[in-house]
Amino acid sequence: MPRRTPPELPVLQPGETMLRKPPWLKVRAPGGENYARLKAQLKGLSLHTVCEEAQCPNLGECWSDGTATVMILGELCTRACRFCAVKAGKPNGEIDRDEPRRVAEAIASWGLRYVVITSVDRDDLADQGAGHFAETVSRLRAAAPNLYIEILTPDFRGDENCIRTVLDITNPNGGPHVFAHNIETVERLQPVARDARCGYKQSLAVLAAAKRIKKGIYTKSSIMLGHGELEGEVIAAMRDLLSAGVDFVTLGQYLRPSPWHLEVQEYATPEKFESFRERGLEMGFRVVSSGPLVRSSYRAGEFQIEQILADRKES
Repeated sequence: MPRRTPPELPVLQPGETMLRKPPWLKVRAPGGENYARLKAQLKGLSLHTVCEEAQCPNLGECWSDGTATVMILGELCTRACRFCAVKAGKPNGEIDRDEPRRVAEAIASWGLRYVVITSVDRDDLADQGAGHFAETVSRLRAAAPNLYIEILTPDFRGDENCIRTVLDITNPNGGPHVFAHNIETVERLQPVARDARCGYKQSLAVLAAAKRIKKGIYTKSSIMLGHGELEGEVIAAMRDLLSAGVDFVTLGQYLRPSPWHLEVQEYATPEKFESFRERGLEMGFRVVSSGPLVRSSYRAGEFQIEQILADRKES
């Protein structure tokens, strides 16, 4: 199928200026002993993180705390979403077969209780990378049996066989504890923000399928604010996520990675994020992490999820 040309970036009108970042979005530059140690270890093992590739504003905070979101299956994504800083390209079927071992070795040595494994899209692979995901989680479960594992996956073009593979329901070591996949934005803005091969209904179907395939799995998704969405559209998206069985949701501010990417249409206030958090809890989500610097892999939200997983384990 021919690839659609991405929508044109918004054009500034005479007298218009780009929005300035408000003070609540300013963060300290990364540094410190833990940050340096983690950076050196990741580089030495040739591992990628979504923290770096996606230019996450929380990188300094999380790395100083000794945690990172590891990104497997390389650094080239086969899709080109207009909000995402991860490099797009053609991996041409190349895959690092030793990566699952190195990921398990690194994460087990960090002594964490909760970790997130994510990946680029790999439309060039027959199984879209699902088998690589499953092997990484299996090795990690064996190396760190008390670790809670969240996987943040692509949509696998809606292929339920791939979803079944990453959930790894027959593995004696156990599969992931949380399955996450992001809808990214409201339904109306999907064609503007995401690659043409993505889709709002397809993403909702992926989340619903995970819930159906693996009994008791917790599911999670994320929404970015700042693309020009309306408040009612955000609430509608949250309702759609609940209808798909999603337990945990995060809402954060979109930040433009480069001039090629979509312009920020609005910087939502902390008060607006708080109102969405309260509304989400009223609607029935188990956990709602909502704030300007919140990302789908956000330590504060993960701590709440960890407590829910621990309570289930003890009951």
